[in-house]
Amino acid sequence: MSLRSTAAIAVGKSSHWFLHHFLHGGTSLPGKVTLALDPDVLETLGTNYETVLITGTNGKTLTTALTVKVLQTTYQNVLTNPSGSNMKQGIVTAFLTATKAASGKQLAILETDEANVELVTRYLHPKVFVLTNIFRDQMDRYGEIYTTYDKILDGIRLEPDATIIANGDAPIFNSKNLPNPTIYYGVDLGNDRQLQAAPNTDGLLCPNCQHILRYHQLTYSNLGKYYCPNCGFSRPKLQHTVNAIIEQTPTSSTIKIDGQDLTLHIGGTYNIYNALAAYSVGRFFNIPASKITLALDDQDQKVFGRQEVIELENKALTLILVKNPVGLDQVLQMIKTDKQPFSLAVLLNANYADGIDTSWIWDGRFEQLPFNRIPTILAGGERWRDIAFRLKVAGADQTEFKQIESLPAVLESLKRAPTKHIYVLATYTAMLQLRKLMAEQGYVQEGMD
Repeated sequence: MSLRSTAAIAVGKSSHWFLHHFLHGGTSLPGKVTLALDPDVLETLGTNYETVLITGTNGKTLTTALTVKVLQTTYQNVLTNPSGSNMKQGIVTAFLTATKAASGKQLAILETDEANVELVTRYLHPKVFVLTNIFRDQMDRYGEIYTTYDKILDGIRLEPDATIIANGDAPIFNSKNLPNPTIYYGVDLGNDRQLQAAPNTDGLLCPNCQHILRYHQLTYSNLGKYYCPNCGFSRPKLQHTVNAIIEQTPTSSTIKIDGQDLTLHIGGTYNIYNALAAYSVGRFFNIPASKITLALDDQDQKVFGRQEVIELENKALTLILVKNPVGLDQVLQMIKTDKQPFSLAVLLNANYADGIDTSWIWDGRFEQLPFNRIPTILAGGERWRDIAFRLKVAGADQTEFKQIESLPAVLESLKRAPTKHIYVLATYTAMLQLRKLMAEQGYVQEGMD
């Protein structure tokens, strides 16, 4: 270790100690400080770690959390970045705060922003890349889905011997010939039919001949058992599959993975894919299937801001991050399965971390919400006018409809909601703002440590 790295790491650890103990924060700033002193410090920090990078548009944070849970059944030394701070400075902070074991295999399971895969790969030389999905997201930052995939590939191509564990139901992950050994996972329920995705779905052109893809099975968006009727391009062979989806509620999914029964204690079809990705990583590390499903069948699946259930007075508030059209629509499809009356709030911000273009809210099928079971709906956030108009167009004014600009007033209104259950859909910075306010009032821990 060079003198420069030693000094940078010492300063970074000191800044984290101060931020953690006095300001209840410190997920990225210590990393920024450390990188300013030594831009190459990540190579030193990552020495002696086998690294798994988890990236994609949706599901990175939960997939990372579930993967850590699976690997901790067998390995004692598992480092991760649990707060979702997934750019280079956040990853540096994760290493700064890790307790390095004296012996034994050390694993780093890291959620990584798509645009940071190349930067991180240059220093950490991953053993595994996990690819969840690629959907349209923050057009101002990423561009179209193929541009996003190219950013990821820039990193993967630096490590041609690393194993790729990819969502085989996503056509884009089968669109390039790579030398890397590849393991595909996906959903195969055995009910083949002739299907076509909705016409406004991204990623429906065959990468070989540009014809529109068709499906024998369609899970959601462009995910499924796809094929090209013109040239024969089709879904690759799956090594790990969800064989059955037995029951789904807003808070759970009962499924079979490779024939193993599993109840996942978090709702949403998209989270089934996240669990399957974590399962696939576990099998790659030779953990028995029964041991993996036992780890995933855990009722404490709280992940910061991702379907996190918070007790607010005598109510259960489910806080759900939404950030792009596919993710939003899947959340709406999930919450509409709730058979009991519930209250709904949608908080929209448009800062850099959210994406400054808010047009994606029009792709979520709010019109399909069961308004007869939603006695009150609230529109809030810095762009409350935009989301209020969208909700009105969808029919939200069929019920009690509130438009509230002030975040403290939003929270007070939520406390007075007429139902026991509240869903709050929030963009990233709106989620952080609401959660900080609830922490100040003692409803949650700050969470960003």
